Amino acid sequence: MSALSLRFLPVLVRREHASLAIKLLAPPVALGLATLLNLGLYLLMGRDPVAVFHAMLLEPFLSWASFSEVLLKMGPLLLIAQGLAIGFRAKVFNIGAEGQFILGAIFASAIPIWLPQATGQWIWPSMLVLGALGGALWASLTAFWRVRLNANEILVSLMLALVAAQLLNYLLLGPWKDPAGFNFPQSVMFQYDAMVPILIPGTRVNVSLLIACALSLAAWLFMQRSFAGYKLQVGGLAPRAAGYAGFNEGRAIWISLLIGGFAAGLAGAAEVAGPLGQLQRSISTGYGYAAIIVAYLGGLHPIGIVFSALLMAALYIGGDNAMVSANLPVAAVRVFQGSLLLAYLVAIAFVRYRLEWRHAAHGSAP
Repeated sequence: MSALSLRFLPVLVRREHASLAIKLLAPPVALGLATLLNLGLYLLMGRDPVAVFHAMLLEPFLSWASFSEVLLKMGPLLLIAQGLAIGFRAKVFNIGAEGQFILGAIFASAIPIWLPQATGQWIWPSMLVLGALGGALWASLTAFWRVRLNANEILVSLMLALVAAQLLNYLLLGPWKDPAGFNFPQSVMFQYDAMVPILIPGTRVNVSLLIACALSLAAWLFMQRSFAGYKLQVGGLAPRAAGYAGFNEGRAIWISLLIGGFAAGLAGAAEVAGPLGQLQRSISTGYGYAAIIVAYLGGLHPIGIVFSALLMAALYIGGDNAMVSANLPVAAVRVFQGSLLLAYLVAIAFVRYRLEWRHAAHGSAP
């Protein structure tokens, strides 16, 4: 005879349909989980968690000066995340937006560096256009290697980001270095007409935020109302069905990467023509990587990304506050950002799947 013993095992079963309420709950649940996780971390570090979270999550919204800085940070995050999300929904993973951001800043800076005496309202729009083209050109290298040589776009785009950082170092330590800059790795200061106009008087918030909002609307129309966007989504969800329908995979890869590079390059151009006013080595602040978190936290949906970009921008400003007022190291701020993405991935897993306990039978023969 065989002795049978029954026990329960957890099994994830894919939901046929996830309700809208569950989908909307995923981001706030992820924020709560990340907050609790980091609460324990700050206690282990000997920091006052109440002071840390007050500085990080509340102070950015308690004064107009702080909130205006949140809006300033929101612009590049929103631009880059909207571009990346289009590719992510098509299962084209552009991880090198940081490099495309840098190339956009370099291309845009060429005008005021080469034409320092130029004047006219044509300068800053030309810088934005040139920066967007620079980002798209850098992304096209990844697209070429992916389509023609079947190279992994994750690795190629990430390695190109490192190349872009070295190109920036070369320019600022060499031909584009400000001769009157006391040997700092930075370019000359840009002229007035090379600066993006201020959107809200009395703050540093500029027109790039308005451009980011306009492109968010364009992203929504593209993904939700256009046939080209529909083909990208089908290619991501059901590649075999897309191939059967005659959708071109190579074209989808090119479109996804060029859009992502265009948006990241535009953000880089707006950064040097906005709050910085010159090309600096510190232009690489991790916007391209943080935008990945923004895109996923927003559910890869253009409207959700607007809110997640606002949250991530607040974490940037709140993290700076916490480093000053609560003596929090910068690494802890980045851990909070990373744990937010991890918590969201856990939450979204339970949106797509439900947990069931099933009987598992085990027998042994004498």
